Amino acid sequence: MISKKQSVYLWLFAIVFTVATAVYQKSTGPTYPKKGEVEVNGESYSYKLLTSWGGDLDATIKIEVPENINGFITYRKYRTQDEWQKVNMVHDGEYLSGDLPHQPPAGKLEYIVTILTNKKQHVLKEKPIVIRFKGGVPLFILIPHVIFMFTAMLYSTRTGIEAIGKGHRTYNYTIITTVCLLIGGLILGPIVQKYAFGDYWTGWPFGGDWTDNKTIFAFLFWIIAIVALRINRKNRLWPIIATIVLFSMYMIPHSMGGSELDNETGKVTTGIK
Repeated sequence: MISKKQSVYLWLFAIVFTVATAVYQKSTGPTYPKKGEVEVNGESYSYKLLTSWGGDLDATIKIEVPENINGFITYRKYRTQDEWQKVNMVHDGEYLSGDLPHQPPAGKLEYIVTILTNKKQHVLKEKPIVIRFKGGVPLFILIPHVIFMFTAMLYSTRTGIEAIGKGHRTYNYTIITTVCLLIGGLILGPIVQKYAFGDYWTGWPFGGDWTDNKTIFAFLFWIIAIVALRINRKNRLWPIIATIVLFSMYMIPHSMGGSELDNETGKVTTGIK
């Protein structure tokens, strides 16, 4: 059995573990900004280049450098042999910035940022950066989606610990985890997807979106865990397996194999390419 004092420590561990998982999710995957540093005239400047842009406006790429530094962006549609286009960057007193033309939801551009001094050019990244465009998602949908998804991870972690410690709250925590995953991943998740890319569901059997597929896969394991515990409240195996599956789901970078506009057909495709 798990005492009240032990439960407090276990909750603290679960919270720290969930926060660490959230940080990992934020810092991995194809939508995370590409960071780096560039040295100009003996000074080092850090930058973040966007890989995702939401809304109806052009994507603004900006870096914080002195006013005496100029630059330009070259870009073209991703996975094409189109001619590279060029847009000059403008300094507003704080940032050197340039705009990439807005694309339809799931449309992608690849771009290269070059900054100029009176001595030479500095290319910020050797390989072009890929940026994906998406529709704007209302915060009243997006914020609850994120909260429910990470609450599911929090209770999943706590459920696994409770099961290992043979605690009496395993079934209750399993129910809470499953409900949070249902609301966050299978109700709000598709709504977010609809706003962002125009479709509610792009996983199996309609497509190969890893985010959709891993969510439904993990959810099925939690349903199995509930059934197993309904049959036998002392069952520890299935809650632990479900915890491991959900944790593994969060270790897969978010948006992997997500929506991408095919520039030849005009259709949105999914899956690893």
